[in-house]
Amino acid sequence: MTSDPASARPDPTDEVVDLCRDLLRIDTTNTGDNDTSVGERRAAEYVAEKLAEVGVDVELHESAPGRANLVARIPGTDPGRDALLVHGHLDVVPADPDEWSVHPFSGEIRDGYLWGRGAIDMKDFDAMVLAVVRGWQRAGVRPSRDIVLAFTADEEAGSDYGAHFLAQRHRHLFDGCTEAIGEVGGFSYAVDESRRLYLIETAEKGIDWLRLHAKGRPGHGSMVHDDNAVTALAEAVARIGAYRFPVVMTDTVRAFLAEISDVLGIEIDPDDPETAIAKLGPIANIIGATIRNTANPTRLTAGYKDNVIPGRATATIDCRSLPGQSEVLERQLRELVGPDIAIEYIQRQPALETTFDGDLVEAMSAALRAEDPGALPVPYMLSGGTDAKAFSQLGIRCFGFAPLRLPADLNFSGLFHGIDERVPLDGLQFGVRVLDRFLRSC
Repeated sequence: MTSDPASARPDPTDEVVDLCRDLLRIDTTNTGDNDTSVGERRAAEYVAEKLAEVGVDVELHESAPGRANLVARIPGTDPGRDALLVHGHLDVVPADPDEWSVHPFSGEIRDGYLWGRGAIDMKDFDAMVLAVVRGWQRAGVRPSRDIVLAFTADEEAGSDYGAHFLAQRHRHLFDGCTEAIGEVGGFSYAVDESRRLYLIETAEKGIDWLRLHAKGRPGHGSMVHDDNAVTALAEAVARIGAYRFPVVMTDTVRAFLAEISDVLGIEIDPDDPETAIAKLGPIANIIGATIRNTANPTRLTAGYKDNVIPGRATATIDCRSLPGQSEVLERQLRELVGPDIAIEYIQRQPALETTFDGDLVEAMSAALRAEDPGALPVPYMLSGGTDAKAFSQLGIRCFGFAPLRLPADLNFSGLFHGIDERVPLDGLQFGVRVLDRFLRSC
């Protein structure tokens, strides 16, 4: 009696857990500094090995020592069709083990979840893509269109060593790509027991990271001093931190609010959308940040001795602008800080916005409904930024679609860059099934 070769093939919905666990155990912390960032090369080599095992040719490109990016192309059956880019980053933000219930790089499985830094940002999606492609290769499946895979470095610090490097230095790898999917979209929000919104990202805010610089007259800390750089900076930072920017309703946010108005049966006041948004529970933080520009102080630097008044003081502000609002935001900030505070941009990348229509959107929606009959796909804007900013510069229409069906009580948005980041095991497996359907049909 001979065994059936197909029966010996790993099931992608089972393999995805092991793949994600392996990736979580590779510390790919991106500190924003080449000297202290770690693990990206090792993670890229792991992905390369898993793809090579099933016969996929890959290219590794380092932008700096250890800052590795991987690109591969899965040929489609119809060479006349445009290609689809599927991209995910391998780096993660830092994590302090003392703050976590488990070690952030342990890949521990507990209570139906896989825990670790990167579990939802975004090694879950990386593992889903790997599982689907490995399953295809074993079974001899070919998609209709070329699928270009990109696993990148440095997304958490602006993508200069990752997606921007690839788009600028190796753009030929993306020849024929007209559309793309990546983070953060396709996740569920429970309306009730039978219905779930699935938020598909069609827009994301711009990145406007900046530093404020204050100058003053240095002096002795014991003296009366009326030209203190620290005081001037602190006052400017406090004004920014306390300021609430005005509401600006974009097309994407209007479309999202119209959908939830119908589904939830609530009235949306265009002059006061926050009242309705507050009823959205765990996703209110993301949606609430997409109705206005935002600016949050994140770092302060000044001085070199306790009894010396320094001549300079610096603050870092994480600003995010709505589509078409970057210059407006700069004017607002200059009015807030006053003429004596200098503004220096660290990163300035534009917001993105596309429409919720077309064959790709239909394919996403169909794949979600096939796996969850209660799925209600809706467009939304991400309050952060992704590698889509780099790939959009190549003329690629970008969406966030990393599908996850989530427990109704999970504070999903709070896990991004937070402690005890984790992904439900059945959510990972759901994502593999949806991606498989979507990538076969799109």
